[in-house]
Amino acid sequence: MHFFDYLIVTLYLLGIVVLGFILQRKASQGIDAYFLGNRRLPWWALGASGMASNTDIAGTMVITGLIYAIGIQGFFIEIRGGIVLIMAFFMIFMGKWTRRAQVMTLAEWMRLRFGSGREGNIARLMSAVANLIISIWIISYFAVGGGKFFGQLLGIDDRWAALFMITLAMIYTAVSGFYGVIWTDVFQGFLVLIAILYICFLTLSTVTLPETFSISVPLSGENFQTLSTTLSDWSNFIPPATLDLPGQYSAYNLFGITIFFYLMKTGIGGFGGAGGYMSQRYFAADSDRTAGLLSLFWILLLAFRWPLVTAFAILGIHYGLNNSVIADPELVLPTVIEAYIPVGIKGLLVACFIAAAMSTFDSIINSSAAYWVKDIYQAYLNPNANNQQLITQSRLASIAVVLLGLLFSIPVVNINEIWGWITHGLNSGLIIPLLLRWYWWRFNGYGFAVGMLAGMITAIAAKLSGIPLPEYATFLVPASASLIGCIMGTLLTPPTDETVLDNFYQVTRPFGFWKPMREKLSFPQQAKIKQENRRDIMAICIAVPWQLVLFLTGMMVITKQWEQLGWLLLLLILLSIGLYFTWFRYLEPYSSKPGLRDRA
Repeated sequence: MHFFDYLIVTLYLLGIVVLGFILQRKASQGIDAYFLGNRRLPWWALGASGMASNTDIAGTMVITGLIYAIGIQGFFIEIRGGIVLIMAFFMIFMGKWTRRAQVMTLAEWMRLRFGSGREGNIARLMSAVANLIISIWIISYFAVGGGKFFGQLLGIDDRWAALFMITLAMIYTAVSGFYGVIWTDVFQGFLVLIAILYICFLTLSTVTLPETFSISVPLSGENFQTLSTTLSDWSNFIPPATLDLPGQYSAYNLFGITIFFYLMKTGIGGFGGAGGYMSQRYFAADSDRTAGLLSLFWILLLAFRWPLVTAFAILGIHYGLNNSVIADPELVLPTVIEAYIPVGIKGLLVACFIAAAMSTFDSIINSSAAYWVKDIYQAYLNPNANNQQLITQSRLASIAVVLLGLLFSIPVVNINEIWGWITHGLNSGLIIPLLLRWYWWRFNGYGFAVGMLAGMITAIAAKLSGIPLPEYATFLVPASASLIGCIMGTLLTPPTDETVLDNFYQVTRPFGFWKPMREKLSFPQQAKIKQENRRDIMAICIAVPWQLVLFLTGMMVITKQWEQLGWLLLLLILLSIGLYFTWFRYLEPYSSKPGLRDRA
């Protein structure tokens, strides 16, 4: 980069750190302010922050590589996590269910579901430990991807680049807490949007792909193979039953089965909810309406990411037409920026992508620190800790999580490899307990703890064994172990106290197997809950395809496939109308206190 580019990046980094220190006073008001912003942050800021947190640099590199090598059909591979399809479930019902608990972390939520006795404490502790482990691995993943990107652009070692970025994010996050996370994310999200618009305009105005061109796919180790494809095949968004790809991407050759598997896994995850920084934004929401609106805004902003990665992939192909074909798909992003972006704009774009990386780091760091402080330190180690001690522990936990994440990132080379294991291996060990907690009244805290422990141990053991497993096995083995643990732990121990279950059902109002709790309510109350549940089930059947079509529509604009764009626009309009009548028109405001009596 030119000196002027470095100056822009430096000014951005200094501005972010200064903003963090400016917000320090607000964050220091108490632990509720440090981790939830006192639940006074506007829905649009929470939604914009969520978008910025999901638009990470490592994921952008992986997705760009998939689109570059496979074409628009590579979009469907990212149903596994990159599309963030779980947001459709949060928008319709999971967000408001999560908010109604009025807690600070997913682990603390366990007390609402399983009580404050031994059963609830075991589930809470297990949840906190599991979320901390996941946070450490996710930081490792982002460190590898961010280091790979900025190391090439800045001409320094990948590990030093990752260390520099994460350290800065840790500084302003530790100082400013959730206030710093949200407002720096809003600013960083604005920068990311500028980058998206610029890259998309550049691609539309300068590139028209020929009918035939070459791409590259990874083989084993550091070997790659160049393949020839056609524009009609590359830009076709209708997924085929099979693909014919060599090397690492041959895992996707049974494409129809792969997509079905990803949809099934995403559906289970969506109905089960999530922890970490995603749930944290819903715990910070002040009403059910806020939860719904922030989700909608979050999804609409995420839709801009897909034209961006498509534009980068097209520029990568165009680069190969005029130079040598880019061998490593995961290096398309830094190669394109280096080749196509002029001085000044390059510095702004690099700052934008640093913003994308930072916004992900700060969310993970802040949410993981909450698990340590609220669910381990304050709950078990020092229940009488004062405000200053809690804030200090929050900052120490932030540092510890970052250091462990960097340590575990050292042996990892391939970004797609670690992302696949996080989404299909580690998370699959947690997905069954998270699902059962909402829908089965008999499921108890012991079953949750045993199931989560069995799933995590199996996932980590499979990873450490070094035995290569297909993605479906990476998911099914830990998930099966977790399911067995959940059932055994539940049926071999007493059920949760009925008073706790009654309170949880009346506060949360989920659908599922809650007959003993439901029958204790009056007929009008039962009818009211049943009506809400029925609408939510209908709406989620529309929301999932709506989100997929929304994202594909933007991709078609960049590929200039106008006929396919027309069909997608028509489908998007019809789905949007259905979503309005089944969900949006019923976004009635609720008070901040949960329960059947609190409709405003």
